[in-house]
Amino acid sequence: MGFSLLLKKASLAGAFFMSAIWFSSAQAFCPAPTGLTTVKVQRVVDGDTIRLSDGRSVRMIGLNTPELGKKGRSDEPFAVAASKRLQALVSESNGRVGLLLGQESKDRYGRTLAHVYGANGANLEAQLLAEGLGYQVAIAPNVDLVGCQQAAERSARQAGLGLWRQSPVLKADQITASGFAVLSGRVSNVQRNRGGLWIELQDSVVLRIAPNVLGQFDVSMLERLKGQQVEARGWVLDRSRRGELESAQARWLLPLTDPAMLQLTQ
Repeated sequence: MGFSLLLKKASLAGAFFMSAIWFSSAQAFCPAPTGLTTVKVQRVVDGDTIRLSDGRSVRMIGLNTPELGKKGRSDEPFAVAASKRLQALVSESNGRVGLLLGQESKDRYGRTLAHVYGANGANLEAQLLAEGLGYQVAIAPNVDLVGCQQAAERSARQAGLGLWRQSPVLKADQITASGFAVLSGRVSNVQRNRGGLWIELQDSVVLRIAPNVLGQFDVSMLERLKGQQVEARGWVLDRSRRGELESAQARWLLPLTDPAMLQLTQ
């Protein structure tokens, strides 16, 4: 079934009354392209992943929602809310969504990487970001919607919605575990070598830009960051567990995957 036909049917059925207040803003952030075909959703796995009836798992591009509890762990704040909201959005689309595959269409786990659209044309990643139920992330080459997704998150952050109700941003010296984090700190040193470019934050965390993605960054600007306050986001790694920690090195490593994952805050 064509996406435009599904949109028409959904409109006639009045299925999108509850999401109408979000429709205009979500469309403004990341409007739907033409020519999308729809797929049937079997179930919502969590706030940023769905499983299709054809067996594919789809990881939504540009969105990272808090983790649901697994193996005895507790749910992270807003994890259940994000999952339930995605389920509601899928249900409002009669269980069918439009997919726009990323330039890189698979991740290392074999999941399909795609932008997901509701039958009303709204981008579901932007909608969840605009409601404060997830974090915007950027991993090249799938960065086409970075600008509108950043705008969606910014609107939630300014309004104090969802996980931005109480700032989740950690200071660099507050990092105590691996996993996704948004952190801030003052740059104490910047180095460049064969391993890429390294930005140290107060001897607590080092941000690494690998050689293969360094060309996407403004290197001259990065080399002038010493003394500046920055905010970074991504997946923090514990170098001590990886056997990579040497004397006087910061324990925590955060690889930067795109310029959108690093912002000056002063």
